[in-house]
Amino acid sequence: MDRLESIEAFVAVVQSGGFSAAARTHGVPVATVSRRVAQLEESMGVPLLVRSTRHVAPSEAGQRYFDVCVRMLEELRDAQEAIVGEHRSPKGLLSITAPLGFGRMHVHPLVMEFLKAYPDIRVDLRLSDRIEALIEDQIDCAVRISSLKDSTMVAREVGHVRMLICASPDYLRRRGTPRSLEDLLDHDCIAWTSLVPFKAWEVCLAAGDPHSSGLTPIRVRFSTTSADAAVDAAANGLGLVQATSYQLAPLVRAGMLRPVLRSHEPPETPVNLVIPGRRLMPLKLRAFVDHCAPRLRQRIAELGTVAPE
Repeated sequence: MDRLESIEAFVAVVQSGGFSAAARTHGVPVATVSRRVAQLEESMGVPLLVRSTRHVAPSEAGQRYFDVCVRMLEELRDAQEAIVGEHRSPKGLLSITAPLGFGRMHVHPLVMEFLKAYPDIRVDLRLSDRIEALIEDQIDCAVRISSLKDSTMVAREVGHVRMLICASPDYLRRRGTPRSLEDLLDHDCIAWTSLVPFKAWEVCLAAGDPHSSGLTPIRVRFSTTSADAAVDAAANGLGLVQATSYQLAPLVRAGMLRPVLRSHEPPETPVNLVIPGRRLMPLKLRAFVDHCAPRLRQRIAELGTVAPE
């Protein structure tokens, strides 16, 4: 038995959902695919597939083995690409994920530049605030705005973002500028659900002390599920809003919003490009990281130039 051929046949059956589709994918007879999978199951001593008249699915053991096999085949392809592909143009499909707002504003433009520079690469860009699992969801690279805890991932830090409290100049003229956290209870505040639900903001409780991070209560006049809607409401003079520096910076630079309570800003949050902890990085992924990292670092650095209080 050629074990590699049997593994490839098994993976193809699971991915395509049947022996006939797997046979078409590999250009071999259905009987050949069936024989290779049967030989693999015999050598393993456990059933890897659950068969019915209409459907084929992995067994519990088969699913675990499938996950391992997929990673192994990817590493074999990566190794071949690393050895024989260094002098070829990068090609293939890249799956990239990023938070919705940050991705729309900063990752999407860089992906457009990247696609123009590398015509043989295709990109699946997934913009979502849901945290996707890189290996299980077959993600090549993720932009993560958070402290990283998974040691199996490889990260390249590209900067930090901050949480700011802002209001429009018109609102501050009418209602005054808050000078302390206690003043927030006398002001109209705008909340959105990605923050602590509606009734508190994360701040430094002691001015200038990042180790005193905690929650301070607010009085909510308007709440929404959209950060963009919350920021827009603040720009229209409806109250104070707390949001990330990348969401607020354009309006602050335009003079439509003004930061307040700067000494109470919570600690910065790192931004990382995260990839699975492979020993070898595919040429297409290395090209993307090398292209994106310095440009994203520059964009995030420019966010730090928001006007002082």
